[in-house]
Amino acid sequence: MYLRCHAHQVKDKYRVKKWKVYQITNSPLALGLVGFFQSLPMFLFSLFGGVAADRVDKRTLIISTQTTAMLLAFILSTLTLTRMVRIEHIFFLAFCLGTVHAFDMPARQAFVIEMVGKEDLMNAIALNSTIFNSARILGPAAAGALIAVVGAGMCFFLNGVSFLAVIAGLLLMRVPKSPREARQEPVLANLVEGLRYIWGNPIVLTLESLVAVSSIFGMPYARLMPVFAKDVLYVGAHGYGFLLSATGTGALIGALSLASLGNFQHKGWLVTAGNLLYPTMLLVFSFSRLFPLSLIFLVGVGFSMITQNATTNTLLQTTVPDKLRGRVMSVHALFFGGMAPLGDLLAGTVANFSNAPAAVGFGASIALSYSIFVLLRLPQVRRLA
Repeated sequence: MYLRCHAHQVKDKYRVKKWKVYQITNSPLALGLVGFFQSLPMFLFSLFGGVAADRVDKRTLIISTQTTAMLLAFILSTLTLTRMVRIEHIFFLAFCLGTVHAFDMPARQAFVIEMVGKEDLMNAIALNSTIFNSARILGPAAAGALIAVVGAGMCFFLNGVSFLAVIAGLLLMRVPKSPREARQEPVLANLVEGLRYIWGNPIVLTLESLVAVSSIFGMPYARLMPVFAKDVLYVGAHGYGFLLSATGTGALIGALSLASLGNFQHKGWLVTAGNLLYPTMLLVFSFSRLFPLSLIFLVGVGFSMITQNATTNTLLQTTVPDKLRGRVMSVHALFFGGMAPLGDLLAGTVANFSNAPAAVGFGASIALSYSIFVLLRLPQVRRLA
């Protein structure tokens, strides 16, 4: 219940918020800024979120973060429905939500292995991705229709209501409490211990660096999707929803494929394939001006993205000691979300002074170059099991 409901609610707030920002400002730079403000707290606070995940009960921490996120959704809904919302409000609430995510993401990712164990971890992550991306297939098209029919304010309200089911699902869970060895050390000592482990482990460091490059130069394409829908492909709100659904479809196919592999023993090759295919699909998407062709390329983007992310997540969690898992996953969250402000600002600026396709193509080219470098110079990555 938790996974299903969380998958439904976590995506809608992004797509509606981005559309509302572009509706208010008509500026690609503003889209980059809202992404910057939402991602900045990941850079500032996610490492402390990892320490918290290793010091307190993860389920309790997740309940607290989800409750706070629900309140933020209701605030944005109220401002929008009363027509008092301004771009500064969205920036501020985006920063608050990003702070919530800085503590939620490390705890949530480290919580999965406590529920299922190491042997079933990849299947669990793939199942989570399957449920998550099922919502991405139906959700964007529905969100596009809802924006057109009832407006963004009601979408934000429904998003807030959906958190109630998430919180209820968490309260009904019964999982064994894991030992929290980090509790006995000072916070900064806990933090340094986690960073020292990552720096001293070449495999973990390489995996984390791939996440960082993908986040900075690949992920910002999603922030610019309203520009592609409105000004590049000329398909409006409904087409915007279908563009996002295409990514969700590809991710769902990728998740189901990973789940069918079970405890696959050549995960390094999966990570390598995802790292190469993801920026390649983004690059060809940036050149497309045909709506059907763009949908096909975005299916490829979603497929390769989930292959890269789910396999990297699995390798990280199964490699690290239990007592350090929250902190290692907080660095993963830092690189996955905290590096995004740099990419969002870069992509938004390039799009503002040039165009959105140029911004996406530029970032994809850099990400692809780094993936090729890792393939040629760090063969130990593709040998991972």
